[in-house]
Amino acid sequence: MYKKGNVAVVFVLGLLLTLASFNGCAKKKAETPPPKPAPVVQEKKPAPKPQVKEPERKIVEKVAISESQFNTVYFDFDKSDIKSDQRSNLSNNARLLSDNSTIRIRIEGHCDERGTDEYNMALGQRRADAIKQYLIDYGISSSRISTISYGEERPVSSGHNESSWSQNRRGEFKITSQ
Repeated sequence: MYKKGNVAVVFVLGLLLTLASFNGCAKKKAETPPPKPAPVVQEKKPAPKPQVKEPERKIVEKVAISESQFNTVYFDFDKSDIKSDQRSNLSNNARLLSDNSTIRIRIEGHCDERGTDEYNMALGQRRADAIKQYLIDYGISSSRISTISYGEERPVSSGHNESSWSQNRRGEFKITSQ
């Protein structure tokens, strides 16, 4: 069947083909780059919350303000303008109102006994209004302030001399709500 020579040729050819595939004589396959690794998706962590120090909460005790803490404002005879020596009294009252924003007040205008009842009622009102305007200019809301005049009806001193009269020419602060 097969001759020894033919078998040897077939054997040698097979051997050559096998060796050729191992030693690189055959055409090189086109090298494909290795596949790129899938991108690593990192979970986005929420940004850390900044460490904010809680402000210390002050315990505020509601301190009742009494009418005695308000200064009386005194006026010159037949005048309704705020005297320069009374501005510090009025500023103190304005600070009290500013620091205690829930307080509502009534300003009462008073006069001495000299003059007619009608004149003194009008003068007492002008005095109360002058005080109110000072407070508004200071920054106190007008909705917190009411005014009334008592004229000469409510004296604090019953004398009939300048010392008594000077005490009766005044504007007083009364708390209507806190």
